Amino acid sequence: MQKVAVTIFALSACVVVYTIIGYPLILWLRTSMHRPETAPAAGAPRTVTVLLAVHNGEAWIAGKLDSLLALDYPRDLLRILVLDDGSTDATPRLVQALLDPRVELVSLPRGGKARALNAGLALARSEILFFTDVRQTLHPQSLRRLVARFDDPSVGVASGELVIQAVDRQEEVVGLYWRYEKWIRRHQSVLDAMTGATGSIYAMRRELAPPLPADMLVDDMYLPLSAWLKGHRMVFEPEAKAYDCGTTPGEEFRRKVRTLAGNIQIVRALPGLRSGSHRPRFDFVSHKMSRLILPWAVLLVGLSSLWLPSPAFGVMLAAQAVCYGLAALDMVIPASSGIKGITASPHTFVVLLIAAAWATPLALLGRGAQWRPSTIGSGRPAAMRADRLHQTSRVTR
Repeated sequence: MQKVAVTIFALSACVVVYTIIGYPLILWLRTSMHRPETAPAAGAPRTVTVLLAVHNGEAWIAGKLDSLLALDYPRDLLRILVLDDGSTDATPRLVQALLDPRVELVSLPRGGKARALNAGLALARSEILFFTDVRQTLHPQSLRRLVARFDDPSVGVASGELVIQAVDRQEEVVGLYWRYEKWIRRHQSVLDAMTGATGSIYAMRRELAPPLPADMLVDDMYLPLSAWLKGHRMVFEPEAKAYDCGTTPGEEFRRKVRTLAGNIQIVRALPGLRSGSHRPRFDFVSHKMSRLILPWAVLLVGLSSLWLPSPAFGVMLAAQAVCYGLAALDMVIPASSGIKGITASPHTFVVLLIAAAWATPLALLGRGAQWRPSTIGSGRPAAMRADRLHQTSRVTR
C-alpha cells in the first residue's frame, strides 16, 4: 500500500509542480531562444467596429462610452455597437442619451453574450473588430496600438493587456494572478502559441470571425483560436491597456468557473485542436487543460500523503494544514488586517482550485455558467476610480 501511495503522490505532485512552475519554466526556456518582436510602426488606420455586449451595465456604461469615444482614432473610421442583452436597468436609456453618431444601440432579447456578439457580427462591415467589456476603461492609445499589429498580414488577432488596480491586499493577490497570466501570454505570443485573447481588450480581422455557438462561454478563446486554426497568428500587444478594479475571490471564482468550463467547450467546438499537427496543442494542454486536472492532482497529493513514510508523512500533513488553515482564516479576518498579506494567497489558490473542480462537471453536463453582470467596483466612488485611472495612464504613456 505504501509503494502505491508513494507512486500516486509522486505523479500527482509532478502534475501540480508542472502546471504551476514547470510549464512557465519551459516557456521561458523556449522564448529565450527567439528574437524578441519589435514594436510595429503605426500604418494606415483601418475601419473598426467596436462590439460591446452588455447586460444591466448602468453602473459602467457612461464611463465606458466616454472611454471609447476618447480613443485616439479617426472618428470616421470608428463605429461602436452597444449590444444590449435584454437589460432591465437604465443601460439602454443611458446609451440613447449619448448623442454621438458613432454610437449605436442594438436592443436584443435576453440570450447571453454569445448571441449578443453574433448580432454584432452580423452588422459589422469593417476591416477590424474590437471586442471589449463594459467594466474596463481603456488607455487612449489602445485601439491604435492593436490595429497597427494588422500591418503584418500574418496577424489575425491582437490582444491587449488587462491592468488590475488593486485597493486592498486581497485584490493585490488576484492582481498577482493576472500578472502571472500576462507573463505566460506574452511569452506564448513570441512562440505563436497563444491559446486565447484578453476578453476585455482584443481585436481581430472581420473576415476571420465566425458566428459563435449560442452557448459559448469564452468568445475570447473561440474566436481567436478559429482565426489561428485558419493559419493566422495571435499576438500580444502590451501597450494596449484596459484598466479594471481588483476582484474578490468570490467574483474570481465565478469568472474562473466560466472560463474553465469554456476550456472543455473549446475542445468540443474546435476539433482542429484535437487532430493534425497544429502548433499550440502542447501549450493548450499545458496551460489550459492542466488547470482542470490541477484540483484532482492536489486532492491526490493530500490523500496519498497519509500513507507516506516518516518524516515525509508529517512534513506533508503539516504543510497542507498550514495552507488550508490560512485559507480558512482569511475568510474571517477583516480586509484591513496586516495578516491579510499572509492569508490572501492561500485563500485565492484554494478558491481557484474549487472553481476548476466545479467547472468540469458543469461543462460535461452541458450547463456551463451563465454570463451575468459583475459587481466588481460598483460600490466604489466613480471619482476614485477615475483618479486611479488618470494616475496609471500618465505612467504608461
